Amino acid sequence: MRSMHADPAQVWLRDAQGDLALARVKKTRAIRYAHLCFHAQQAAEKSLKAVYLALDTDLPRTHDLAFLIDNLPKRLPMSPTFLVLPTLTKYAVQFRYPGQDIPVTRRDWLTAVDLATEIYHWAQAQVDGIRKA
Repeated sequence: MRSMHADPAQVWLRDAQGDLALARVKKTRAIRYAHLCFHAQQAAEKSLKAVYLALDTDLPRTHDLAFLIDNLPKRLPMSPTFLVLPTLTKYAVQFRYPGQDIPVTRRDWLTAVDLATEIYHWAQAQVDGIRKA
């Protein structure tokens, strides 16, 4: 019989997947690259937080991807993507408030989506592995 309660890590991964889908939406006049990069950052953040939840550890209340990475257990395999992933943190805050944007290019957007996608897949593998252990 299935539990009445959804696995919190899977819920966060599902939401990360939704943000990733939004990050991949085509840019339009109304949808700027900054908006899309915000969702890429959110996908990465939620993916990392899903791993914390799978480990039954306290969920850090931060958007700082470097902090989230640095506080993961050292026993987890580290992705090379972790070296550049913190560059997405700026999209969590700077672009949330109109008038504070800095230019975001198509290349920035493509990089953000690639990084978020890699971390999402890494996190999914970690959550699956933790649940099987």
